Amino acid sequence: MKIARRLWVLFISTLVLFGCQSDKPPPSSKRSAPPDDQIPQTVRVRQTAPSPKKEKTSQEIANRLVNIALQFPQVKNASAISVGEYSLVGIDVDPSLDRGQVGTLKASVAEALQEDPQGANALVTADPNLTERIRKLSQEIAEGHVLSGLAEEVAEIASRIAPHPARQVEKNEKPNP
Repeated sequence: MKIARRLWVLFISTLVLFGCQSDKPPPSSKRSAPPDDQIPQTVRVRQTAPSPKKEKTSQEIANRLVNIALQFPQVKNASAISVGEYSLVGIDVDPSLDRGQVGTLKASVAEALQEDPQGANALVTADPNLTERIRKLSQEIAEGHVLSGLAEEVAEIASRIAPHPARQVEKNEKPNP
């Protein structure tokens, strides 16, 4: 009976020891890869440092202002000169527009230029004579001619332009009827 009792205790002990084992395999020394849907993705990012601010040439600024002015459908052609932080923009408008519409168009172009950092101090004109003078000066500057008296010529044109600099133009918040 003692032997049966010992065998019975040994049998129960064996069942308890081996029966409580989990079905999981023993951990290996190397980590196994998680399933495909849980693989962490490594993202490589280039370190970015603030790029040095490139100063635009006066010709690049003038070209940008011309492109802004040409976005208006009634503007047929435009030319610009940029000297320092000031610019002159001449626009050719549709000849069928009356004087009031031309004034509204000039104000709209000036407002659009005001929103651009380089166009904040731009003067806009639709006068054909002044626009032609601006166009000729712009062409001569682009061709690389040394212009004596450029400052005086720009000051002369600026003094004839009636509207205020674009920075001083008030935005038209009223909707047109």
